[in-house]
Amino acid sequence: MIDYDRAMQATRRSILIGSARLAVGAGLVSLVGTIPARATPQTMRDAIREAVGDAPLRTGRVTLDIPSLVENGNTVPLTVAVDSPMTESDHVKTIHIFNEKNPQPHVITIALGPRAGKARVATRIKLADTQQVVAIAAMSDGSLWTASADVIVTIAACIEDVN
Repeated sequence: MIDYDRAMQATRRSILIGSARLAVGAGLVSLVGTIPARATPQTMRDAIREAVGDAPLRTGRVTLDIPSLVENGNTVPLTVAVDSPMTESDHVKTIHIFNEKNPQPHVITIALGPRAGKARVATRIKLADTQQVVAIAAMSDGSLWTASADVIVTIAACIEDVN
């Protein structure tokens, strides 16, 4: 026969022990120094260098369509278009999106090819704060084209209070 009172006590005891372990663990984590969950303009430049190397970036051919003032940074519409015939000999290989203040500065990389028809992509991103957004298109001939836009965000996303 099962002693339900004893079974419930064991469950309560295990919950209390688990809660105490969790509290101690959280306390230890708070004692350890934390790294801010924000990127900087320098981390964005480092992410760009990691993604496309040290090749020169040229302005033009890329159109970055993003609102200059955003009320809520949780869902910001973004469209990138690249002037390209999208033929076998002249097409967009990749489009990279970067930002300077989100926890991860490299937002997305989109791979394209001549069969894509158009070099145009649209998405929504989160923005942690007022910042610059950069789009870079890598072409089939090895050239890199870029455009950037400054976005003012009134209600930020992606931010965790680390104080």
